[in-house]
Amino acid sequence: MDLLLAAVGWIGAALLLFGYGMVSTSRMSGGGARYQVINLVGSVGLMINSAYNAAWPSVGLNLVWAAIGVVALVKLARLGIAT
Repeated sequence: MDLLLAAVGWIGAALLLFGYGMVSTSRMSGGGARYQVINLVGSVGLMINSAYNAAWPSVGLNLVWAAIGVVALVKLARLGIAT
């Protein structure tokens, strides 16, 4: 179980860094759904790993990060924006 939860955390971190890198190099729009999904999945992965390791400040940060992603995706869906 430790290995699985460590992998979930590493994948989450990699997704967040990937999204940040893609936006920073103008290869992906920061206002698009793809970026928001990457951030949402990444933050959930880190939140799970952080909770398992009782790293509560990181859990809180990633909970807020995920909530921002959900709100952004809902807004994009209402506007009919897919990318």
